[in-house]
Amino acid sequence: MSDEISDSDRLMLESLYWWDVPTLFRCPIERDPSELDIALVGVPHSTGNGTTERDQHLGPRAVRNVSALARRVHTEFQLDPWKSCRIGDMGDVPLPEANDNERCIERMTDFYRKIDAAGARPVSIGGDHAITGGIIQAIAGEGAKLTGGRQAAFLHFDAHTDAFEQIPHFLGAKKSAAHWAAYLVRAGLIDPSHSVQIGMRGNPRTLDWWKTSSDLGYEVVPIKRYRELGPEKTMQLITERIGDTPLYITFDLDCMDPTVCPGVARSHATAALCARQEYYRRRRRLPDADQGPP
Repeated sequence: MSDEISDSDRLMLESLYWWDVPTLFRCPIERDPSELDIALVGVPHSTGNGTTERDQHLGPRAVRNVSALARRVHTEFQLDPWKSCRIGDMGDVPLPEANDNERCIERMTDFYRKIDAAGARPVSIGGDHAITGGIIQAIAGEGAKLTGGRQAAFLHFDAHTDAFEQIPHFLGAKKSAAHWAAYLVRAGLIDPSHSVQIGMRGNPRTLDWWKTSSDLGYEVVPIKRYRELGPEKTMQLITERIGDTPLYITFDLDCMDPTVCPGVARSHATAALCARQEYYRRRRRLPDADQGPP
């Protein structure tokens, strides 16, 4: 067997995650977005959602630690983005007023305006979902380079619609993780008639909790409807709905089943179910305990 290996295989062996400074996907650090086609950005923000452990700001650092092994190519489509694009890690959005949600949103917008002006396409790691508002304010709508001054369409995967404008603030945060899908429409940055929200689940706070999204014009595909449609019909719906509108994809991990992502804040109904199941699991491990219902 020869000791000679390809450059790509050598890169794989030399970019394992347990040494050197971690970057997203072991990409080079590049602070100038004009040198990039795809700008990887961390957004360490956790004051837009006060119902969780408020540790979402640790997300970018955690992803940097594990993403070194995640560089992949797409065999079916024969895509190798690492060779066809200039991809770099721009570091994190600096948030020195981390406990002030509204100021943090402003800082995100200022940071992403530079990326938009350079024409680089951002891929962001949060952070709670309030970061979407700060990003879109910079890269969509009038004056935005990436959308050609047009509104953007959302492809939004989530357990919640995040369009709850019926409440004035979320534990004090106004441009919060619960509001961005509404205020971005009101600001003329997002076109809901070409947008899709997928994965909404659980029992909401009130029976009209999801109504705001429909009133705004979003196509809402709750998890029950997704299961009825199946993946093929859902993809067809998405394609027809979005058309040629500039697209922004935003993904909240709580849209995934808790068996896949158990350490993620999600709807209270799902969390309560998980807690109940764990309670009875533990009781079954105790030989003298009353077994209770399964």
